[in-house]
Amino acid sequence: MLLAHKIELRPTPEQMVYLDKACGSKRHCYNQLLAHFSKPENKWSKNEAYQYYINVLRKEFEWYNEVSSRVTRNAIDDLDTAFKHFFRRVKAKQKAGFPRFKKKDVKDSFALREPSKFTVSGRQLRIEKLKTKIELRQPLRFQGIAKQVTISKRAGKYFASILIETEDYNPHDVDRQPSIGVDFGIKALAILSTGKVFPAHQKLKASLKKLAKLQRNLAKKVKNSNRRAKAKLKIQKLHFRITRQRQALLHEISDYLTETFDVITIEDLNVKGMVKNRKLSRAISDAGFGYLRQMIEYKAKLRNCVVVVANRFFPSSKTCSCCGKVKTNLSLADRTFTCECGFSADRDLNAALNLNQYGLDTLQPDLKCTPEQS
Repeated sequence: MLLAHKIELRPTPEQMVYLDKACGSKRHCYNQLLAHFSKPENKWSKNEAYQYYINVLRKEFEWYNEVSSRVTRNAIDDLDTAFKHFFRRVKAKQKAGFPRFKKKDVKDSFALREPSKFTVSGRQLRIEKLKTKIELRQPLRFQGIAKQVTISKRAGKYFASILIETEDYNPHDVDRQPSIGVDFGIKALAILSTGKVFPAHQKLKASLKKLAKLQRNLAKKVKNSNRRAKAKLKIQKLHFRITRQRQALLHEISDYLTETFDVITIEDLNVKGMVKNRKLSRAISDAGFGYLRQMIEYKAKLRNCVVVVANRFFPSSKTCSCCGKVKTNLSLADRTFTCECGFSADRDLNAALNLNQYGLDTLQPDLKCTPEQS
C-alpha cells in the first residue's frame, strides 16, 4: 500500500533559498505553459507541452538549471492533470473551471516523483542539486520504499510529504466494540450513540478579534513593501495555527472511532447547502464536517472498519429511537426529543442512536435472498 507522511523541515538559510527557487521555478514554468496553451491556436497536448518546455522554456530561462530538472518538468504533469479535470467537467456539463495561473506565496510547492532524485535517511532528506541534507523534524513513520516527495511552504514553514510503499502498517488493533452511530453538530462536533460527546472548540471564532486586528494592520501597509509582507505573514501564521488546531481535534475523533468500533455510521451532510445559511456558515465551515468524514473513511480502510453513510433524507433526529415513530413537528429549537411512548433524550443523542441502528440494519443480510438451508 502507499502511505504518505508529512513532516516539517528544519532548513538552514541557504537551504531555504534553494527551496524558494525550486517553488518559484515550478510556478514560473507552470504559468508559462498555461499562457502558451491558453491561446486559441495552441491545443493542449502533453507531448506538445514537453516539446515546448525543452525547445523554448529551458533555453529561454537558463536559471531553471539551478534546481533539479524534474522540478520544472513535473509542472507538465500538474498542468496535464488540471486540463483533464477541466475537460471532464466540460463533458459532464458541470462548471468548467479553466486552469488558473499560480500566485507567489499561495500554496507554493514542488514535487520530485523519481526515487533517484531524493533519499531519506533517518532524519535527513537529500534533494538533487542541493549540496547539503535538510533536517527533518522527525523520522519517517513507515518502513518501505520512498516513491516521491512533495515539498510545500505555508506560513513561512516548509514541509515534506513523503510517499512510502509499505506493507508493515500497524493499525494497533484492540478489542473493539461492534458498532457506533455518530451525529455531527455545531456546539458538539460529534455525539456518539454511547453518550460520549466531542465538543466543538471553534478555533476560528476564538481568534476572530486577533485576526481582525491583523487585517486592519495589513490594510494600512504600502503594497509591495517589506512591512506589508511581514504583516501578511502574521495573518498566514494565525490561519495556519487555526487549521492545525482544527485538524488536531478531527484526528482525535477519527482515531477514536476507527480504533474502537468495527461499524461506524455517519450522516451524509449536504455541507455546500448548509453553508448557504448566513447565520451558521462560519460555524459550519469552522467545524470541518467534510474533512472529518474523509478522515474517518480513509482511516477505516487502514484499520479494517466498515463505514456506513446514512441516506441524506433519513430522519435520524425526528425518529424515536425507542418505538420508531417519526415526529414531524420537531423544530431546530427543540433540543430534547420527547415521544408519546414516554421516551425522552437529548435530540442529538437520539439521532446518534437511530444512526447506529441504521448501520446495523443496512449490514444485516436479507433473509429473503438467503438460500434455504437443507
